Amino acid sequence: MDDIARRAGVTKGTIYLYFESKDAVFKALLAESIGERVAASGALIENFEGPTSELLANVLRLLGAFVAHSDRVVLPKIVIAEIGKFPELARFYREEVIGRGLALWETILKRGVARGEFRALPTEHMARICIAPILLAAIWRTSFARFDSEPYDIEGLIETHIGVLLRGLAADGGVK
Repeated sequence: MDDIARRAGVTKGTIYLYFESKDAVFKALLAESIGERVAASGALIENFEGPTSELLANVLRLLGAFVAHSDRVVLPKIVIAEIGKFPELARFYREEVIGRGLALWETILKRGVARGEFRALPTEHMARICIAPILLAAIWRTSFARFDSEPYDIEGLIETHIGVLLRGLAADGGVK
């Protein structure tokens, strides 16, 4: 709270005029940063008219850019590190960020199946497979990147993932 107050140029007491607790500050931060990404992705999905493969690639690139460039990429790491001390925050993160995000991925995957573009695979597993490299990139960037002699190519990871994922999802099984 001291760091937040210092960066905002106010006293710690001022923060408590707007937020009742540290939990409330963290929830507001999550809602603003990651929650907004989920909402933006939802709008993109709802209004997209092209092939589902293009939609899926666009969402992965959007998330990849967030992981590669945002200072808020550290939030999932903080939640994981603090689960034991703040289970209510972990529950909030699971419902508001992970739950909503997985639902969006399932929407994309079901759209692809319904349109005959993707083969029918268990969406609850495929949604997690879609997001796994994003999580890896976030963990890498916030934990191990400082030890790399050169910055890891997150965009390259995302593009490779898109290619492999779309071949695996293809209605013909990706076999050419």
